[in-house]
Amino acid sequence: MATISTNSAPRRAPRLLAVLLAPAFACFALPALAQSCNDDIGKFQQRRQAQIAGLNALNTKGKGKLDPIAACPKLRALSGIEEEMFKYMTKNKDWCNIPDDVMESVKEGKGKSANLAGQACKAAAQVAKMKAAAARQQQEGGGGQPVQRLPTGPL
Repeated sequence: MATISTNSAPRRAPRLLAVLLAPAFACFALPALAQSCNDDIGKFQQRRQAQIAGLNALNTKGKGKLDPIAACPKLRALSGIEEEMFKYMTKNKDWCNIPDDVMESVKEGKGKSANLAGQACKAAAQVAKMKAAAARQQQEGGGGQPVQRLPTGPL
């Protein structure tokens, strides 16, 4: 016949109490968890909006045309922020109760931003390469063939 030690009874009572009270405290924790998700995603959105505001300022300064050299780092930063946000949302999708259509929209948006960043940075590299070639050519004394002058006088 097994006997129950008096030392094990006090250990069981706190466990049982914790199991019984966990659902009661869970109702207080869920709104806090949802708030935490909203706060975290809100921080990503603030960082994202700051990059977009910078791009809009460049667009205004360029009279509707983005300078690829100036836009490249801002677009890369925007793409990075959106990638971080998507990873966070993917990791916490169930925990934060994020709908599938929102996840798809964020995924699509980050893809567009990454594509735009790639195009701008490629254009920026080409512009920089052309400027360097022009500078080299100028240092070498014009570098090109001399311009032929048209004959003057009667033909």
